[in-house]
Parts: sequence; structure tokens; C-alpha cells
Amino acid sequence: MESRLIGSAAVREMCGGISDMSIWRWLNDDALNFPKPIYISRRRYWREADILDWINSREVAA
Repeated sequence: MESRLIGSAAVREMCGGISDMSIWRWLNDDALNFPKPIYISRRRYWREADILDWINSREVAA
């Protein structure tokens, strides 16, 4: 299954309308295990499936 790449705006929306600073904090907090982005021409993209898996894992842990 191929996963599409999404930008930071879509990631922020999927995670409840968080800020870019929250994404930065999550990326720098190893305990959260937030998916690392893929850089293409200095822009950040994430695999949509990775973000969905991370969100689902957080819901199970809560």
C-alpha cells in the first residue's frame, strides 16, 4: 500500500489544530516517538499513514 505525503499544515490539522511550535517540540521529545519528516527541497513532509498510526497509538495508550 502506498502512502501519500502530506505537509505540515495537514499534520497540524490532523493533530487537532496544533501549532508549528508543537510539531517542533514533539519532534524533539524522544518519549513521544512522533514520526520524523521527509525533507524535499527544504520542506517537511510526512507519510499520512505514519501520522495516523501515531495518533491511533496515542489513543490506545490514553
